[in-house]
Amino acid sequence: MKRIAWGITGSGDLIRETYNVMVDIKGKTDLEFMVFLSKEGETVLKWYRIWDDIQREFTNFKTDAGPNSPFIAGPLQVGYYDLLLIAPATANTVAKIVNGIADSLVTNAVSQTSKGDTPIYILPVDQFRGTVKTVAPTGKTLDLKMREVDVSNSEKLGQMENITVLKSPVEIYNITGIER
Repeated sequence: MKRIAWGITGSGDLIRETYNVMVDIKGKTDLEFMVFLSKEGETVLKWYRIWDDIQREFTNFKTDAGPNSPFIAGPLQVGYYDLLLIAPATANTVAKIVNGIADSLVTNAVSQTSKGDTPIYILPVDQFRGTVKTVAPTGKTLDLKMREVDVSNSEKLGQMENITVLKSPVEIYNITGIER
């Protein structure tokens, strides 16, 4: 059985799309999931009204109590999980990873996992120059202007060892080997 560690940061952009893909994959497979959240990830899931649903769908569920609590870095580093997925990833999380800062559960998981052989996949929300459309919790469409520094950090992320940058939530199907 394949095991996936899925980290969620505080991004509202792409959260519903990512959640829907993950629930679909879970329903089609016997993959084992461990979901872990940054503190901000919990806030965003509640704001988007996904909090109760995600806990019901994914029973192995952990929230950030510190950079190494709960302890997931070790199992990730030694290959207990087949892959680490961070989706969606905020510009803040991406900037920390690119600069080697491991001060949260998510950034520490990436830092420590990169020292082993477990592949890391990250879906940054700020990776395309210009304006992108996103959907607020109310369903209203918003236009967001991407900052150059955030796009540049997403590009740097794609050049780091053992990290693959995903362009959209649907690419998660490819990394899990599941058809849409």
